[in-house]
Amino acid sequence: MIIKIDNKRNAIAKEIRNIFQSSYAIEAEMLKAIDFPPLKRTISQFLNSNSEFYAYYLNQNIAGLIEIKNNQDLTHIQSLVVYPKYFRKGIGRKLVQFVLGTYKSIIFTVETGVDNYPAIKLYISLGFEEQNQWDTNHGIRKVKFKK
Repeated sequence: MIIKIDNKRNAIAKEIRNIFQSSYAIEAEMLKAIDFPPLKRTISQFLNSNSEFYAYYLNQNIAGLIEIKNNQDLTHIQSLVVYPKYFRKGIGRKLVQFVLGTYKSIIFTVETGVDNYPAIKLYISLGFEEQNQWDTNHGIRKVKFKK
């Protein structure tokens, strides 16, 4: 089940941060990143975020999250995270499909590290196309996809 969650509630913000820490620690390792900004996000930043968060619940526990920024023309997937014990169970795919089916934007975008092969494979399989690549100021090469 996928439902919108209220990141303005302290307990929810803590849960969001926990899943970010668990999932992004593995992505940072995959990207060989020493300085990885998603791991630096604080509970306060989640509490004050204007993003929309949707949680995928499995057995009454959050198994994955998708964070989006949306306006009438564009929906940007800001973050997609899954608790590592739920990797490879289709949760990320279901969350992205949910966003694609829920929002009626003309354009959908998402970014990830160029070495994050599972994410890239997922986005391409859902019809996203690579737009460009660039190097960040924290040493990670990123790729942007658009649908």
